[in-house]
Amino acid sequence: MNDASVSLPRTFADRLRAGRFAMTAEVAPPVSCDPQDLLRKAAPLRGLADAVNVTDGAGARAHMSALAAANILLGAGIEPILQITCRDKNRIALQSELMGAAALGIRNVLVLTGDDPKAGDQPDTKPVFDIDSKTLLETARRLRDEGKLPTGREVAGKAPFFLGAADMPIDPPADWQPNSLRGKAGAGAQFVQTQFCMDAALIRRYVGVLAQAGLTRQLAILIGINPLRSAKSAQWMKSHLFGTIIPDALIARMEKAADPAREGIRICVDLIQELAAIPGVAGVHIMAPGNDAAIPEVIAEARQRVQKAAV
Repeated sequence: MNDASVSLPRTFADRLRAGRFAMTAEVAPPVSCDPQDLLRKAAPLRGLADAVNVTDGAGARAHMSALAAANILLGAGIEPILQITCRDKNRIALQSELMGAAALGIRNVLVLTGDDPKAGDQPDTKPVFDIDSKTLLETARRLRDEGKLPTGREVAGKAPFFLGAADMPIDPPADWQPNSLRGKAGAGAQFVQTQFCMDAALIRRYVGVLAQAGLTRQLAILIGINPLRSAKSAQWMKSHLFGTIIPDALIARMEKAADPAREGIRICVDLIQELAAIPGVAGVHIMAPGNDAAIPEVIAEARQRVQKAAV
């Protein structure tokens, strides 16, 4: 079979549906009105990341709107994953945002609850939380599949969304059931991006339970990882970012490294290779707040490793 006859996945959704290991990245839109400031951050990911998340008020702080940022990336040839949170908008505004995303050609939507405003730099902000993430997923699914709003009102045009949700890996107790994730799948989620977990053995156990529940057949599971910069930053993440899992052995490895930043990249690439071999893991989601420059290097090295192992 020659190369011309091979149909390669064209989109993030196509790649996952074809069973190809995916690597997504994340960009926080800048505190800026200049689109070039966003493109300078995202351009190194073009042709490397299978899709790029644009955050929606991450850390409960204002920045360029996620919808605008996703549209800018789409125009620059970078496939976006639009994050939409329930924190800042009521259901009318959220429904309008979904229709706007569809009109702009944005297909990937990750639905989130959103950080508490008290965690941000304007703690007096009034949160909305009119609906929860499961309800918003159901709204997006109905818009896509039925062409209707929750009121039953018909919507013109098409909204061919690929819908995502978030989850937090745990080391599952003997009687644990993934009920939250099951509910999100029932509401319309098709892929999942998780909180940071740098423990492949734990992921094997966690995904094993998801497989037993039939969820790895319904959902593409992408594990959140981070190219650690230093032992100090790794320890801070473990202590302050809820749900973050970083084994003490990795922190000790960072402490001993002559070049901690380079060691962090090496750890990340090693972990991706290990995760790619775990049944039920569809990919990784690489987040590196304040360390965006490391992501292209991680993806380039990991892609070579994963492709070589697959041969």
